[in-house]
Amino acid sequence: MRLNERHLMQLAAVLDAGGVSEGAATLGLTQPAVSRSLAMLEARVGEPLFLKGRRPLQATPLGAQLAAQGRTIIAASRKASDAVQGFLKGTKGVVRVGGVPFFMDAMISRMIGEFQNLEPEVTVQQSYLNLPEMVAALEGHQIDLGIVPIGVLDLGPGFEFTEILPGRNIVACRPDHPLLRNRRLRAHDLTSFPWVAPLPGSPLMSDLQMILMSIGMSDLNVRYSGGSLMSVINFLAETDALAVLPFSVVFAQRKENRVTVLPYEIPQPNRSLGILRRVGGPRSPAAERFAGHVTTAFENLKHIIKRHENAVVWGR
Repeated sequence: MRLNERHLMQLAAVLDAGGVSEGAATLGLTQPAVSRSLAMLEARVGEPLFLKGRRPLQATPLGAQLAAQGRTIIAASRKASDAVQGFLKGTKGVVRVGGVPFFMDAMISRMIGEFQNLEPEVTVQQSYLNLPEMVAALEGHQIDLGIVPIGVLDLGPGFEFTEILPGRNIVACRPDHPLLRNRRLRAHDLTSFPWVAPLPGSPLMSDLQMILMSIGMSDLNVRYSGGSLMSVINFLAETDALAVLPFSVVFAQRKENRVTVLPYEIPQPNRSLGILRRVGGPRSPAAERFAGHVTTAFENLKHIIKRHENAVVWGR
């Protein structure tokens, strides 16, 4: 026997409200329409659903069982409605974000935590990707957006890029590095110490090559490579090694005071950190909400970062 789910919902609403008129009002229906539905349900099951002469209305044993099922349907319908509203508002759902490792670890991961405090019903799935892998993941609909440093000339058709932070690289070292005692730093000073090589495929690798060209060297004494951001910071803090890092990444570590800026001007790439998306096609409201959160967070941060940058006595 197949029963109409709407009739079960109306039965539950009437019993919970104590009357047909009251139950109809909770469902946004008219009293005659609900009365007809209940009469059809009784005819279908062939048994009375209400005890006669009781006010407020009370259910027969069969009516109580059917009302329990009706309440389950009402609860599921409300959950479904909430899910739709949450999805459309971006307060429920999944955000799939890919990003370059150092920026994700230094800055974006903290913003993900802040975002989930605001939107606890959104799940964030993060993956580490450099630009080529990120483009492929966006084209394959494996991620919703990417956070990557990119130059204008690197942006191909079919993608849009929203800048969130201008690019700025520096040479990083430990706070008591011997070079920090030099009154004036020269290019050959940088070759007297070991270096950390950026991750393969990282934009920092090409930036390191630019530094080599600017100081007239073909190679550096690389003593450590392939490490995560925390590994690189730990290595720098324990050695006299140098590394090229984004200024914002060193800024994010300022409270730990384990790495600092070596005030030597190096060539700067024509590149900015930003959010990469595909043009056209459906977009996840939750992902757009997350992108807005990251954009706002960087809007507040970049002025502070700029003040710290201006406080460095460059090229002393």
